[in-house]
Amino acid sequence: MIEISSDVIRGYNDTMILSILLKAPSYGYEISKEIKQISDGKYVIKETTLYSAFTRMEKNGYIESFVANPDPEGNGKKRTYYRVTAAGEDYYHQKCEEWELTKEVIQKFINN
Repeated sequence: MIEISSDVIRGYNDTMILSILLKAPSYGYEISKEIKQISDGKYVIKETTLYSAFTRMEKNGYIESFVANPDPEGNGKKRTYYRVTAAGEDYYHQKCEEWELTKEVIQKFINN
Protein backbone atom coordinates (compact mmCIF):
# COMPACT_ATOMS: atom_id res chain seq x y z
CA MET A 1 0.00 0.00 0.00
CA ILE A 2 1.27 3.46 -0.89
CA GLU A 3 1.53 5.87 2.04
CA ILE A 4 1.02 9.58 1.81
CA SER A 5 4.30 11.43 2.19
CA SER A 6 4.35 13.70 5.22
CA ASP A 7 5.99 16.32 2.98
CA VAL A 8 3.00 16.30 0.66
CA ILE A 9 0.33 16.57 3.32
CA ARG A 10 2.15 18.82 5.81
CA GLY A 11 0.55 21.99 4.47
CA TYR A 12 -2.91 20.57 4.97
CA ASN A 13 -2.69 19.18 8.50
CA ASP A 14 -4.21 22.43 9.77
CA THR A 15 -7.07 22.10 7.28
CA MET A 16 -7.88 18.57 8.45
CA ILE A 17 -7.72 19.54 12.13
CA LEU A 18 -9.85 22.65 11.62
CA SER A 19 -12.40 20.65 9.63
CA ILE A 20 -12.88 18.34 12.60
CA LEU A 21 -12.96 21.17 15.13
CA LEU A 22 -15.56 23.08 13.10
CA LYS A 23 -18.00 20.27 13.93
CA ALA A 24 -17.30 20.41 17.68
CA PRO A 25 -14.49 21.08 20.16
CA SER A 26 -12.26 18.06 20.64
CA TYR A 27 -8.94 16.87 22.07
CA GLY A 28 -5.77 15.47 20.54
CA TYR A 29 -6.33 11.73 20.72
CA GLU A 30 -9.89 12.00 19.42
CA ILE A 31 -8.78 14.23 16.53
CA SER A 32 -6.00 11.83 15.52
CA LYS A 33 -8.49 8.92 15.58
CA GLU A 34 -10.93 10.87 13.43
CA ILE A 35 -8.23 11.80 10.87
CA LYS A 36 -7.30 8.13 10.57
CA GLN A 37 -10.96 7.10 10.26
CA ILE A 38 -11.93 9.77 7.71
CA SER A 39 -8.85 8.94 5.59
CA ASP A 40 -9.73 5.22 5.73
CA GLY A 41 -6.41 4.59 7.45
CA LYS A 42 -4.41 6.12 4.59
CA TYR A 43 -3.10 8.91 6.81
CA VAL A 44 -2.11 8.66 10.44
CA ILE A 45 -1.02 11.97 11.92
CA LYS A 46 1.93 11.70 14.27
CA GLU A 47 1.41 12.96 17.81
CA THR A 48 4.29 15.44 17.52
CA THR A 49 2.84 16.78 14.26
CA LEU A 50 -0.60 17.16 15.83
CA TYR A 51 0.58 19.00 18.92
CA SER A 52 2.93 21.22 16.89
CA ALA A 53 -0.09 22.18 14.79
CA PHE A 54 -2.11 22.95 17.92
CA THR A 55 0.67 25.17 19.27
CA ARG A 56 1.13 27.00 15.96
CA MET A 57 -2.59 27.50 15.34
CA GLU A 58 -3.22 28.69 18.89
CA LYS A 59 -0.33 31.15 18.59
CA ASN A 60 -1.83 32.43 15.32
CA GLY A 61 -5.27 32.80 16.90
CA TYR A 62 -6.96 30.09 14.79
CA ILE A 63 -7.89 27.88 17.74
CA GLU A 64 -8.14 28.24 21.49
CA SER A 65 -7.68 25.62 24.16
CA PHE A 66 -9.58 24.95 27.35
CA VAL A 67 -9.44 22.25 30.00
CA ALA A 68 -12.53 20.17 30.62
CA ASN A 69 -13.58 16.85 31.99
CA PRO A 70 -15.09 14.58 29.31
CA ASP A 71 -17.27 12.88 31.92
CA PRO A 72 -20.34 15.01 32.72
CA GLU A 73 -20.23 13.69 36.30
CA GLY A 74 -16.70 15.02 36.81
CA ASN A 75 -15.02 11.64 37.04
CA GLY A 76 -11.90 10.79 35.08
CA LYS A 77 -8.98 12.73 33.74
CA LYS A 78 -9.32 16.32 32.57
CA ARG A 79 -8.29 16.94 28.97
CA THR A 80 -7.18 19.92 26.93
CA TYR A 81 -9.80 20.59 24.29
CA TYR A 82 -9.50 22.86 21.28
CA ARG A 83 -12.10 24.95 19.45
CA VAL A 84 -11.98 27.08 16.31
CA THR A 85 -12.00 30.87 16.51
CA ALA A 86 -13.50 33.20 13.89
CA ALA A 87 -9.97 33.73 12.51
CA GLY A 88 -9.56 29.95 12.35
CA GLU A 89 -12.76 29.58 10.37
CA ASP A 90 -11.52 32.20 7.88
CA TYR A 91 -8.15 30.44 7.67
CA TYR A 92 -9.89 27.10 7.03
CA HIS A 93 -11.85 28.58 4.10
CA GLN A 94 -8.65 30.12 2.66
CA LYS A 95 -6.90 26.74 2.87
CA CYS A 96 -9.85 25.05 1.12
CA GLU A 97 -9.63 27.56 -1.74
CA GLU A 98 -5.87 27.06 -1.89
CA TRP A 99 -6.40 23.28 -2.08
CA GLU A 100 -8.79 23.62 -5.03
CA LEU A 101 -6.20 25.70 -6.88
CA THR A 102 -3.42 23.25 -5.96
CA LYS A 103 -5.45 20.30 -7.29
CA GLU A 104 -6.17 22.20 -10.51
CA VAL A 105 -2.48 22.93 -11.12
CA ILE A 106 -1.12 19.49 -10.17
CA GLN A 107 -3.79 17.73 -12.24
CA LYS A 108 -2.30 19.36 -15.33
CA PHE A 109 0.89 17.36 -14.69
CA ILE A 110 -0.74 14.01 -13.95
CA ASN A 111 -1.01 11.64 -16.90
CA ASN A 112 -4.32 9.83 -16.72
